[in-house]
Amino acid sequence: MDEAKLKFETIDQYIATFPAEIQAILEKIRHVIQEAAPEATEKIGYQMPTFVLNGNLVHFAAFKKHIGLYPAPSGIYAFKEQLAKYKGAKGSIQFPLDQPMPYELISEIVKFRVAENIEKANSKLNKKK
Repeated sequence: MDEAKLKFETIDQYIATFPAEIQAILEKIRHVIQEAAPEATEKIGYQMPTFVLNGNLVHFAAFKKHIGLYPAPSGIYAFKEQLAKYKGAKGSIQFPLDQPMPYELISEIVKFRVAENIEKANSKLNKKK
């Protein structure tokens, strides 16, 4: 059993494991997400900071050379032009640590995901009626 692998209970615990300069970036991203999605709640999902609003909204994580943002494939697709200069995959994007963090873009992506999740939740409610 690998006891060296940490199991995070809170976002604060997760952030505390990084050097001060990375902690500052993670806290700023957390704040940007909180501002863009004030109704969302925080949790740890897949051992990453996660915000939830009618389901998963967005995850983020720090790596050696980048910050990963995971806004679901729809969040990537909706901003594909703005995200074109970054590495990514179907549901993830990598923001290099040696470049300015695009906080405004992160906010826009989160707001998009909030609207999407609210619409999905409302759609499910309407089907039950």
